[in-house]
Amino acid sequence: MLELDAVTVRFGGLVALRDVTFTVAPGEILGLVGPNGAGKTTLFNGISGLTRVRGRILFEGRDVTKLPLHRRARLGIGRTFQIPQPMQHLTVRENLAVAQVFGAGRHDPARIEEILSVMELQAQGDRPAESALALQELKRLEIAKALATEPRLLLLDEVLAGLESQAKRQFAAKLRELHRRYDLTIVIVEHDIETISGLCSRAVVLNFGEIIADGTPAQVFRDPRVVESYTGTAHA
Repeated sequence: MLELDAVTVRFGGLVALRDVTFTVAPGEILGLVGPNGAGKTTLFNGISGLTRVRGRILFEGRDVTKLPLHRRARLGIGRTFQIPQPMQHLTVRENLAVAQVFGAGRHDPARIEEILSVMELQAQGDRPAESALALQELKRLEIAKALATEPRLLLLDEVLAGLESQAKRQFAAKLRELHRRYDLTIVIVEHDIETISGLCSRAVVLNFGEIIADGTPAQVFRDPRVVESYTGTAHA
């Protein structure tokens, strides 16, 4: 589904990503983890087209490294942002319509209503997209907008951040439902070990822009290099 080959990103003299190489299989739910500043969001920006990279990014066998953002979206790469970014002057339903036209190239009201129902946002459909929404509703809207682009690969950037434990478990269950319902491949950035362990079959760990572990959650969270990257000591 997705292949990253020696992906590197530099911001002036800062190397944000260095030779990042891994693949994501169709239908996989992969956790992308690492301490703050490890390069996780930068990698999502590179995959989705917001940041230029060196190396290669292949999606379903096609080299998309130099394609602009909208063309990658039309091919089936959707994403959310760590901080919800609704179009505040539009309603929840209108936000989905704009996302759908951008990502899918069409307006399908029936599909929008289905997504509103699945994401439990029907009651909020005609409300302003930010001022009338609670945090959990904003999180659901962020995912709903991504779904409206009709992705096959969904990049989720800390969609559970700021939620308490019960809400995180409910969101994880919703993500499993979306994975099955829409036949999605998912890559999720998340710091919560319990969430990654329960949701993902595999985790890739970044630190200072480089991969330091790749395996099952149980394997990577026991890796001394991963423990050290989070705690500062390999003997924690």
